[in-house]
Amino acid sequence: MVQRILITKEAERVVDSLKKEHGPLMFHQSGGCCDGSSPMCFPEGELMLNETDMFLGTIADCGFYMSKDQFEYWKHTQLTMDVVEGRGSSFSLEIPLGLRFVIKSRIFNDSELESLEKSENTSKG
Repeated sequence: MVQRILITKEAERVVDSLKKEHGPLMFHQSGGCCDGSSPMCFPEGELMLNETDMFLGTIADCGFYMSKDQFEYWKHTQLTMDVVEGRGSSFSLEIPLGLRFVIKSRIFNDSELESLEKSENTSKG
């Protein structure tokens, strides 16, 4: 099955460490405020989601969300969350560690897009 969001092993290790300290977590792909367009990590439920946010999938047992408007720009790509050294300017939980989560993307091929469309249409009922 094709997934919209993936995570690298390095990023997963950081997420696991953050979960030990903060409990269940969630991610939201920011839309440009603070640190450009980057994934932001919060304790689960700290960021209020609404009907303008989309669930893209689960990484490291954490939900990953993005606004519908931003999704229109990213819907043709598979996202992979990674981690790099450096201090971003966001409110994300990894920042005090001297790390920041980043998104890498690649364009889905035609068969992957078709598979995604079928599975998303089926899940809508």
